[in-house]
Amino acid sequence: MTGYREAGVDLDAATRAKQLMAEAVRSTYSAAVLAGMGAFGGCFDLRAVWGEKTGDAVLVASTDSVGTKTLVAAALNRYDTLGYDLVNHCVNDILVQGARPLFLLDYLAVDRLDPQRAAILVSGVAAACREAGCVLLGGETAQMPDVYRDGAFELAGTIVGVVQRERMLPRNVAVGDIILALPSSGLHTNGYSLARRVLGPGSAYGYDATPVELGGRSVGEALLEPHRSYLAAFERLETAHVPVRALAHITGGGVYENLPRVLPEGCGAVIRRGTWDIPPICALVVRAARLDEHDAYRTFNMGLGMLVIVPSDAVDAALRTLPEARPVGEVVLGEGVQLIDD
Repeated sequence: MTGYREAGVDLDAATRAKQLMAEAVRSTYSAAVLAGMGAFGGCFDLRAVWGEKTGDAVLVASTDSVGTKTLVAAALNRYDTLGYDLVNHCVNDILVQGARPLFLLDYLAVDRLDPQRAAILVSGVAAACREAGCVLLGGETAQMPDVYRDGAFELAGTIVGVVQRERMLPRNVAVGDIILALPSSGLHTNGYSLARRVLGPGSAYGYDATPVELGGRSVGEALLEPHRSYLAAFERLETAHVPVRALAHITGGGVYENLPRVLPEGCGAVIRRGTWDIPPICALVVRAARLDEHDAYRTFNMGLGMLVIVPSDAVDAALRTLPEARPVGEVVLGEGVQLIDD
């Protein structure tokens, strides 16, 4: 007789994995959680955190995954930071519309379930959720041996946040507004299929290589640098009453495809070269792949982690609040994004 285990799905491992995950997941819970891990559907009481403002509340949701960055983690047997990649990417995506995170549901799909690895991955998700003030409300772990090759896995999540309708972004973006850049921590979670090809095993480098450009760090360490969250930076701007008109999270498609998504019809943007620092890992992969400028800025964030659009008379206040920010361009008549010399 052929059982489920022989077919590649280990139910005992699934039970053990859930037991190991439980403490991390429940550590994110608040009084708003009416039903969480163990329930068929998670239940979140919006009024418990939003009070009487629920009448003006808009829920904002987004789904994303870590992508092929998981293959770098598997090659290095290091899984503790991938949860931050998932949560922070999702948090940033709803932040663009002004939303604060409420809860996240994660999805882990594997070839064969390793309970310890699963627990490390979910513990990382939970840690990032706690830092973001976000509940890890539940999720799903799937064993699919005929879909994923040995050691491969997928880590994805869906986040739900809330914003008052009157505070939704973008709003009132106009020609002459200034574009500030908050730096990325590296590649974040985009461009890894190309980065692995030109920097990973079989390339002129490899994950253990320590090129001079990386200042003593290995290629693998630089590639696993977690995706940064910009929630705290945005909250500092709000506390300082800096009028933010729009945010653009620079992910897949780079600045060319993401910045126009928050610009009104008839408006484009110019970005001035040399006004910010390009992370060494971005410069290295662009050089190794021999990308031209357009492809580089369409594939990677190139250091432009989150773009913040403010009125020109609010720039000084924004820079006092966030000294790491750099004025990199402005909103102009036209369409699309142009890179120009400073």
